[in-house]
Amino acid sequence: MTVPRLLLSLVLLLAAGLAAGAGVAAAAGVGGKEARQATFKEVTATSSDSHLLFYATLDNGFTPEMKEVLHSGLPLKFSFFIELYKTTANWPDEQLTVLSFQHVIAYDTLKEVYRITLEEENHATVTIKNLDEAIRVVGELNGTRIVPLKQLLPDNRYKIKFRAELFQKTLPLSLHDVLPFLSWGDVATDWHFLEFSY
Repeated sequence: MTVPRLLLSLVLLLAAGLAAGAGVAAAAGVGGKEARQATFKEVTATSSDSHLLFYATLDNGFTPEMKEVLHSGLPLKFSFFIELYKTTANWPDEQLTVLSFQHVIAYDTLKEVYRITLEEENHATVTIKNLDEAIRVVGELNGTRIVPLKQLLPDNRYKIKFRAELFQKTLPLSLHDVLPFLSWGDVATDWHFLEFSY
């Protein structure tokens, strides 16, 4: 299958995939008064000469509490989970691969810059001065390699299943009393799905 045909198939199935995965798990705020919803946007898959590539951007995933934690000098970890399945009508899906990796954002209070480590890109580090740009980069999957194309069979259907955990409290329990804003809970998306034909 040619790359344009693959792209067309992905575009046609994108709406169905996003509709199926549009639900979002909301994390309750302090005292259950506030709910934070996060989702994915700009979701697509395409191919390079050698690999199936995945693109997605987190939306509404950074809270004022997260900014407070970040500017206190503590790093935030964003975990991403991606699974690829071969699908066949009236038959269980066949899992082809499972990926999990983290984006870690930290604020250097002396230099006033944000450092983002991208685990899936051999722990590449990006340094950014602007908070909005840093938030975009930490929540962006930009051509993540899923599998080599030789693992995909032409004229078959596939499904990418993906989710993110957007805030993980990694402090010792004793510090949770000192920093009470951490008690509001983690934020995670629900599983989302993108189906396509290859």
